[in-house]
Amino acid sequence: MSRVDLNLLPALDALLSERSVTGAARRLNLSVSAMSRTLSRLRVATGDRLLLQAGRALVLTPYAEQLSQRIPALAREAEAALSRAEHRFDVATLEQCFTVRAGEGFVDLLGAALMDRLQRAAPGVQVRFTPKPDWNAQPLRDGAIDLEIGIVRTAAPEVRTRPLFRDRYVGVCRAGHPLLGAARISLEQWAACGHVMVSRTGQTENAIDVSLEPPNLRRKVAVVVPSYLSAMQLARHSDLFAAVPHSCLGNAFVADFAAANGLQYFELPLAIPAFTISEIWHPRLDHDPAHQWFRTEVLELCRVAYPQNPLEIRAEGR
Repeated sequence: MSRVDLNLLPALDALLSERSVTGAARRLNLSVSAMSRTLSRLRVATGDRLLLQAGRALVLTPYAEQLSQRIPALAREAEAALSRAEHRFDVATLEQCFTVRAGEGFVDLLGAALMDRLQRAAPGVQVRFTPKPDWNAQPLRDGAIDLEIGIVRTAAPEVRTRPLFRDRYVGVCRAGHPLLGAARISLEQWAACGHVMVSRTGQTENAIDVSLEPPNLRRKVAVVVPSYLSAMQLARHSDLFAAVPHSCLGNAFVADFAAANGLQYFELPLAIPAFTISEIWHPRLDHDPAHQWFRTEVLELCRVAYPQNPLEIRAEGR
């Protein structure tokens, strides 16, 4: 398009609609002489006179009449396409599907609240949750997922992260478990009982086992499941113990989730470091206004869900 000057497009639109060099100049805040020179350039570019003198007024040529049906919409479309992205963003009319990779706990305990929040602002938005079998960043790079929620365990240096809330592990067991009568469950008692381990990859050791002291102490793992909610259900219907994030017990939207499911929680008899749940995305979406809005909604949702868990949110980016 080296021979096309798009700056002529708004001038042509003004001339065709005003049918006056003076009126078009006033509309575009130009001098009459500058608009007259622009009309000359347009005549050369189109090979048509466009505007002809008819007494004291100007009239459109037949070709200009044809153009007058097309140019206004074309000028608006060109201006919209070349303006800054945020100027084109209207959340109320947004129609987009966001693909999110998150654990079952987030989906079950916060999914409904998230959708309620999104639908009130953007009824055309859809969310597609996908399973989280691992922490591979390739789906973020490929665009297969738009946002991941969880612990940052990827080695991909380019991903962006923003913390949502702090979490920690607690123990859960069925209400009325015989060991709950004690003032505090000892480490030896806890380790000797049967345990449900949560492992998406099937590994039989995690942060809890690494934290066991003395090193030769091992808990008795009876079953390995891929999700915390599955672990909670097994503990509910047996004498097995499970260790789950505190966030699985409930939140401002789903209060007393564990108690409502016949579970009782207790502090674990060993020190395990707390961890941060974050939202993770690829930098190509940094300045996409729809994605910026969506991840801000996720952040605000978590702030409401866990108000007792204040977390200083740093600026976006890793």
